Amino acid sequence: MIKGIIFDLDGTLVTSNLDFAMMKAQLGCPREEDLLEFINALPSPYMREEAMSLIHQHEMQDAHQAEFLPGVKQAIFELSNKGFPMAIVTRNFAKAAQIKLERCNLPIELILTRDDAPAKPNPAALNLVAKQWGMPNSACIYVGDYLYDIEAANNANMISCLYSPDITPDYSQKADIIFRHWEAFLPLIEQNNLKYQHQLA
Repeated sequence: MIKGIIFDLDGTLVTSNLDFAMMKAQLGCPREEDLLEFINALPSPYMREEAMSLIHQHEMQDAHQAEFLPGVKQAIFELSNKGFPMAIVTRNFAKAAQIKLERCNLPIELILTRDDAPAKPNPAALNLVAKQWGMPNSACIYVGDYLYDIEAANNANMISCLYSPDITPDYSQKADIIFRHWEAFLPLIEQNNLKYQHQLA
């Protein structure tokens, strides 16, 4: 039964125009390599600091343009009224994530960034949220729009949910739940919980 809901931020709840291809090109990161892992593997602290400074600039610029994705505001409002605890786990750094929350007036207080725990697909941040809520990981669902989100949920033994408004990617088969429109999200949660209750009856 789903008792707690954790969300990714960029591309899931709010818009993001980060150009990862351009950032990788600027830093000399191979296209197929994860950007954060590439930076962490740079040979000197100075190089890592300079590279991360560039990423921060892009993230801050993106943060000041963030807007709700269609249907998100109403969905969050309905989930809040239903009493679901909610949190955000994002690969953003803290300052940019906070700006996005303030711009969109997101009523979610618990947010973990890459400043708080290893970045997804590492499950550490998800584990911390479940621990803070005092509920088993299996009672939590993690909602995101990318492979790392699904992998993080699976690594944490949480229900993995893919928001896929356009094309359905190959890795969608790794997700437990897939939805295309935010209007369908709460009914999916309620349907899952009703099915669970019927199984117990």
